[in-house]
Amino acid sequence: MDAYDIIIYPVMTEVTSRLLETENKLVFVVNLKGTKGDIKRAVEELYEVEVQSVNTSITPTGEKKAFVKLQPDYKAVDVAIKLGIL
Repeated sequence: MDAYDIIIYPVMTEVTSRLLETENKLVFVVNLKGTKGDIKRAVEELYEVEVQSVNTSITPTGEKKAFVKLQPDYKAVDVAIKLGIL
């Protein structure tokens, strides 16, 4: 799958902004068929960062959310500013 097919859009709420600042995590809504490996590769390719881990969950509305923790060398806040969501 193409990186643009995997990452649908970033999520920014009060809870995700707290995750962004305290745990260095970004949250994305992703394609249901995307695996953790696909998501990791897509985030690294699109945003030029290194990913430490990826956790996913399916919401009650049927969307798949990915919680992407970046390596300590990279700041999630910087990526959020580049995306224009912070």
